[in-house]
Parts: sequence; structure tokens; C-alpha cells
Amino acid sequence: MTLREFKDKYIGGRDFYKMLAGVCLPIVIQNAITTFVGLLDNIMVGRTGTDPMTGVSIANQLLFVFNILVFGAVSGAGIFTAQYHGSRDDDGVRHTTRFKLIICTAIAAIGIAVFGVFGGELISLYISDDASVGDPAATLGFGLEYLKIMMFGLLPFAITQAYAGTLRETEETVVPMLAGVAAVSVNLFLNWVLIFGKLGAPALGASGAAIATVISRYVEMCIVVVWTHSHPKKNPFAVGLYKSAKIPAKVVREIIKKGAPLLLNESLWSFGIAAVTQCYSVRGLEVVSANNICVTVMNLFNVVFLSLGSAISIIVGRSLGAGRPEEAIDLDRKLLVVSVISSVATGAIMAAAAPIFPEFYNTEPEIRALATKLILAVAAGMPIQSFLNACYFTLRSGGRTFITFIFDSGAIWMINYPLVFCLTHFAVGMPVALIMLAEQMSGLIRCALGLILVKKRIWVNNLVAE
Repeated sequence: MTLREFKDKYIGGRDFYKMLAGVCLPIVIQNAITTFVGLLDNIMVGRTGTDPMTGVSIANQLLFVFNILVFGAVSGAGIFTAQYHGSRDDDGVRHTTRFKLIICTAIAAIGIAVFGVFGGELISLYISDDASVGDPAATLGFGLEYLKIMMFGLLPFAITQAYAGTLRETEETVVPMLAGVAAVSVNLFLNWVLIFGKLGAPALGASGAAIATVISRYVEMCIVVVWTHSHPKKNPFAVGLYKSAKIPAKVVREIIKKGAPLLLNESLWSFGIAAVTQCYSVRGLEVVSANNICVTVMNLFNVVFLSLGSAISIIVGRSLGAGRPEEAIDLDRKLLVVSVISSVATGAIMAAAAPIFPEFYNTEPEIRALATKLILAVAAGMPIQSFLNACYFTLRSGGRTFITFIFDSGAIWMINYPLVFCLTHFAVGMPVALIMLAEQMSGLIRCALGLILVKKRIWVNNLVAE
């Protein structure tokens, strides 16, 4: 293979990157701004002390499960939305959007009920009574206070995801980006006002952060919903969206058939991540605090490869729906390479910045030192996680949701959780940072499986051909 042939097959030319930028760049910008403001939000709460920071981080771990459930519900129908859009079927897009709205509203109602009744018990699972750093009772109080306020933002978050998912899948990525920018701007400003008591407002600490987030979610929802319905020519699926709740039985059956494994996957995956985090928490509140700093920084640097995963879903799904399988295969190959190469670069930057971020937190020196080590462990595993993410979205784009279920959540429960549980509970002398590094490296097993599945092309399916 000549150098030019290699470039054409794996790297791509100007037209490829122009197309990729048009789809991916708005998603990257939105996610980058959102996660950067999340980092600032976390730092602001962290400036008020270790107990508020730890309590809020535990509450956010529970909210993470809810967010992933919503993502799973939207993604299941989104497979069909992208392919209906590729085949120019506006009715199909409308039906899938209705399905998203119904299922997301139901998940929000369940989330409010669960957090309202069992919030305290769930937070307590992450708090060790023999903590050498921090006050367990104060941590529980801050976490529960934060969670109760955040419950008011669950419904607008769910509705926003239903609309924004459809807009992205129909190639309108700029408006969700702008709505996200507006929301995080409001969130950041209100954080400054309400956490620290600026401009005459009371200093509310963790509660102020929750209030700011809830308000910003209503802002984002209003922007996305109003724009969608005020531009019917650009969004024909929005015309008559609420005239009826009817969805053709065949569409519902197909979405459930392909989407149920995906929703189950996201559910079990998020529960698995929560369970793994709980395993780390048995090592003490200092580990919970350090891991909170690590995860916040990790989310910022993961933006690129996570956004590329969304781009794979949109770009490859569109080609499959349009009946161009060879084009889908070619594009996916290049997107996999771009994802891994970009993650190597961002992982190196993350490692170089590892000692810097923990210094912004008003917490104990040992927590900052441990956070630095955890960030280095995650940075080392970033190329692995990037490749896994790209494989996941490739398989999902063609409706291979049962395989993604085994590939994703199955691995969490069969590999990650047993590994971390054993090491945190029985390898008492093993440093937490080495445990996290071992967890990251365990992804190599899934990389080999993912490569086989992608190369076999079992994901090359047109789900809306009829």
C-alpha cells in the first residue's frame, strides 16, 4: 500500500474534514463549554470546603445515572431518526421525536419519585463513617440538600435532550450548541452570584449551585423548543408534533426492538459506573473527593472523542439510511482513526495539566496529591476509551443494539466492577491510583473485541429501507 493509498483509506482529504467539522465542531464547542463551566462550577463549590464538594459530587453521581437513562432513551429512537432523515422521511422523524418526548417524560417522573423518597439512602452508600478527612454527617447534608433542588431540573433536561437529539440527527447542530452556550453562561453567572453571595444575594454554597443549574436548564429548554417550532421549514417534523400522541405500531415495535437493548445497556452501564465509584468510596471520603476532581477534569478532556462518537452516529447512520453502505464503511474507518489520534493528543495534554487543576480546590493537600495521580491514570487510558467509544457508536449506528449491550454494559459488570471490587476490598495495600490504572488498561480486552466486530461489518444495516 502506497502512502497516498494509506491516506485515502485511513486519513481522508479536505472534503472529509470539511464535512466532519460541519457536523462535529458545533457538538465539540457545546460539550466543551458545558464541561468547562461544569469544571468551574465544581471548583466554585470546592472553594467552599471539602464537605460541600464531596456531598455535591455524590449527588451528581446519582444524577449521572438519570442523565444516562435519558440519553439511552433518546439514543434508541435516534438510530431511526438519523436513518429516517437520510431517507427524507419527515413523518418518520416526527414519530421518533414523539416517542422520545413520551419516554423522557416518563423517566423524569420516575427519577423525581426515586430521588424524593430514597435520596438520603442512596447518598449514604458512598459515605464511609471511618473517614480520615471530612465530616460524614455534613457531607450527607450537603448532598441531600443539593439533590432535592436539582430534582426540579430533571423534566426540562429530559425535554431538551429529546429535542436536541432530533435536531442533531437531522444535521442541525448549531442551535443545540447555541442553546447550550446560553445555558452555561447563565449557570456560570448565577453560580458566582448564589454560591458566594455576590450582588447582594445570600451566599448559598452548594444550594446556590443547584439553583443556578436548574434555572439554566429551563433557559436551554426554552431556546431549543421555541426555535424548533418557529422554524417549520427547517424542521418539518415539528409541524403537528403535538396534534396527536399517536405513533404507528410498527414504528413503536421497531424502536422498542432496537432501542430496548440500548436503554437497558445505558441503564446497566450507568449503574455499573455508580457501583464502581462506590467501590472506590470504601477507601474513604478523601478518595471520593479526589475522584470527584479527577472525573471533572476527565470530562473536560473527553469532550473531543465523545463528540466524535456522536458524529459517527450521525454521519454513518445517514449514509446507511440513504442506502450507501460502502460510503458508510469508508467514513467509519476514517472516523475511528481520527478519534484515536485526537485522544492521544488530548491525553498527553491532560497528563501535563494533571498537577495544575487540583490546586484550584480548597481542600487538603493529600486529596490534591491523590487527584493528580488519578488524573494521570485516566490520561494513560484515554486512547483505549476513545477507540471503545468509536466502536460503540459504529455498532449502534446500524442498529446492533444487543451487541452493544454485551460490548458496553456487559463489560462493566463482568470486567470493571469485579476487578475494582476485588482490588479495593482485598488488595488493601494497593494504591488507589494503580487500581484506577488497572481498570483503564482492562479496556484492552474490549478493544480487541470491538475491532473484530467492526471489521466483520455486522453493523452495516439499513433499518428504514422499506
